[in-house]
Amino acid sequence: DRGGNLIAVQRDDSVGPHNTDAAVRKAFTALSTKTPTRLLAANARANPESQNLNTVDSLLLIGGGVPLKVGNEVIGAIGVGGSGGAAQDEGCALKAIAQVLPATAQ
Repeated sequence: DRGGNLIAVQRDDSVGPHNTDAAVRKAFTALSTKTPTRLLAANARANPESQNLNTVDSLLLIGGGVPLKVGNEVIGAIGVGGSGGAAQDEGCALKAIAQVLPATAQ
């Protein structure tokens, strides 16, 4: 939700248990920064002043977290882990968002 509280979690039996925590942290990171985590990670690598973001315990700078937006307002976030890499995790999150938010709201 908007406050960073977990609303729902789903884990496939074939995914390692650490991916659940990673997905929650990715969602929190996307929500709190209002930025997809894959973009945030790339920006942190490219900007020396932002590299210390990876030292903030609650943030996870790995792709797979995407903010949920209605217009320009962030109303929550989705985090995915365990699909085979950052780009795949982000792709799954984007597909999930497309299923729950009408294209006109995004």
